[in-house]
Amino acid sequence: MERAQERIAARETDRSAAQATEAEPELELLVHGVGGTTPEKMLDDPRTVRITGDDTAAVFRRADHTVDVPAGQGPHSEPVQEAYVWCNLTSGDGSRALWLLLLPFMVVNLAHWMRPAADGRGRTVRFYGLLVRLAALTLTVLLVAAACEVALDLVAWQCAGVAACAHRHSWLGFLSPAATDDGWWSLPGRRLALAASVPAALTALLWYLSHRTWSAYESHRPMSRDPEPETDGSALARPGFWYGRRLVARLRAAHTAAGLLTVAAAVVTPAARFDHRSGGPAALDALSWILAAALLGCAAAVVGVVCRRGRSENRLDQQLDRHLVRRLPLGALGLLLLTVLYAGWSRPGWRSAGRLPGDPAFGGLMLAQGLLVVVLAVVAHDLYRRHPDRHAGMRGLGGPAVALLACALGGVMSGGVAQRVADWLDGTRALLDGPPVLLTWQASAIPPILAVLLAVAAHLALRTARLARAERDRVRDEHPGEPEDPSRTRAIAQARAMAGLTDRAPLVVAVLAATTLLLGAAALAGALATGQPPEGAARRTYDLVQAVAETSQTLGSWLVGVGFLLFVTWARRAYRDASARRTIGILWDVGTFWPRAAHPFAPPCYAERAVPDLTWRMATWTRHTGGRLVLSGHSQGSVLAAAAAWQLTPSVRKRVALLTYGSPLERLYGRWFPAHFGPRALAALHADVACWRNLYRRTDPIGGPVRLPGDCGPEVDHEPLRDPLAYGRTPRHPLPAPILGHSDYQADPAFARERARLLARLHPDLPGQRPVPGAPGS
Repeated sequence: MERAQERIAARETDRSAAQATEAEPELELLVHGVGGTTPEKMLDDPRTVRITGDDTAAVFRRADHTVDVPAGQGPHSEPVQEAYVWCNLTSGDGSRALWLLLLPFMVVNLAHWMRPAADGRGRTVRFYGLLVRLAALTLTVLLVAAACEVALDLVAWQCAGVAACAHRHSWLGFLSPAATDDGWWSLPGRRLALAASVPAALTALLWYLSHRTWSAYESHRPMSRDPEPETDGSALARPGFWYGRRLVARLRAAHTAAGLLTVAAAVVTPAARFDHRSGGPAALDALSWILAAALLGCAAAVVGVVCRRGRSENRLDQQLDRHLVRRLPLGALGLLLLTVLYAGWSRPGWRSAGRLPGDPAFGGLMLAQGLLVVVLAVVAHDLYRRHPDRHAGMRGLGGPAVALLACALGGVMSGGVAQRVADWLDGTRALLDGPPVLLTWQASAIPPILAVLLAVAAHLALRTARLARAERDRVRDEHPGEPEDPSRTRAIAQARAMAGLTDRAPLVVAVLAATTLLLGAAALAGALATGQPPEGAARRTYDLVQAVAETSQTLGSWLVGVGFLLFVTWARRAYRDASARRTIGILWDVGTFWPRAAHPFAPPCYAERAVPDLTWRMATWTRHTGGRLVLSGHSQGSVLAAAAAWQLTPSVRKRVALLTYGSPLERLYGRWFPAHFGPRALAALHADVACWRNLYRRTDPIGGPVRLPGDCGPEVDHEPLRDPLAYGRTPRHPLPAPILGHSDYQADPAFARERARLLARLHPDLPGQRPVPGAPGS
């Protein structure tokens, strides 16, 4: 392997010296899309050689191209092809299955990058980021609080304190006062101290996953270069954009401390309430106030760290706040140990009854999240109205909507797990008080949300059917003189109509966010006003209201149970099955493109490894050979290609052509992330690279045109490719041609033709002409 790499490096150096007399080298650097693939499939050759990289991400060539290719030219005058394979960044070993637990964190991290475009509004943009980071912090507290609710309240406080429940679950016998005759572990404080190990272990697991991925992803440094002058382009061109090592370390320390402080507060609160009663021990009462003040002080430090300006994108920020990163979590851990000792102290007469005081905590968290989302929506609307963009999804409110959905997902997961554990511990629902009322209300909101989603799905189905009928006429008009095949026409029209569902995503997100906001407000109001679950609150109302409340509560609990079982089953299967891990990896390909700017426990950003890899390869190859390079990206690979092109120096960028196909650059990223992939950013990318061509199909549900303004649009976007390549059977296609949709763009003759045109336009002596809009093949 090392000898092959040495031969490649030596050959590229020789090409640089002999450039004046030899043919100019040409290279096509292929970047695959979501789901991953193999280098053999990308290069269409069973014999491939890794020329640089490792088992996680690497660049491959055909075996014969590493030895017998003179001057960088492939057979039949085609460019040498290299394949950059990055799929293992998102679908590797079985530990990736644990990333399913981080879904709410990933969603809230996306909200940070979905702000509207804004010029000269630095303070407002920073305030937007601050609000998202605070919402992300509440999600960490919510997840750990849910673990505390299960371990401390339901298990240690309620079930272990009730003789019948402890008898049903024999593994709790050593914690039961009745079974052990008030044994050492049966004291309420010691039960809580022991149960605190569960949420503390969860916090430690989150810290471990974040630290492990931080070392593997954020620590890969991009190429060092001077920052370019501020333009109307994308922030992705800044030198430090793909190097978030310092930020993630700082946020990881703050969120780890927040999780440990949440556990400490859950342990100390019931003991302090007992000590504050009249006639209680003065020493323990004083110690409870000291611990409460220390917890508040550490919590204020956590919030202060989160509120600090997050990212340093204009430079490579290589400093680490080592004292902060180490001392803040260690300080929170020390406070947790002190609270455990304090709660475990013997207190005669202390008995566990009812449920722990968790209702105010969960209610306060939900109220804080709602207020943060509302303020975030106000800020996003202010940014949007100053620079309106009709292509932006939900008129700039996509970020607040996604942040709301992340909070709702965290609430549903928390309430669902708590409800399931309560049902498991007390199947009769007569022994225990159960989880906090608010969590039951949240679980009861699931059936109405599903009903709204079913209505939206029915609306989209009807719309798709009408669109498919309209497309049949267009399909017939596109093939005049050919015998009509009704089934073939219906299949093509249906594929086009189904592909259009992607453009209806803003409607689905808007309806889901509005429904979630209304039901969340109703759940909070109902829980605070009645203090009872929906079934109890509706007991003295109309029969119809009672039936709806009982059905919603029962069905919500059942749905949460089924969903939780499916979640655990899928995670277990993904741990053992490579194909299931790959399916999960597809989800993260889309959701983890962006750096962890809001939540450090989100799945890691693979682009912080992939973009520097591509940048280094293009810069070193062009410097050594002086040749022409086509950066060829499919689907998500086109997004990585654009990000890598932005990171090149201007001199190298002008020697690179960009070929994208099946690209979501405008259709998904431009609409949902307008500040970084909006029209001005993509127009700036077109001006920065030597040339750019984009291929798409009407049957592609992911890729689409770039739609640059003015004359740049036809110059970049090829007319929609035919799909299928032949309507009926022809001498060239004697068998029915498949409907390709999002795959196999290289099978279209336009692909090789457009690649050749890009290479011709890169030639320094005889530049190719820019395609004329409307000309054949343009």
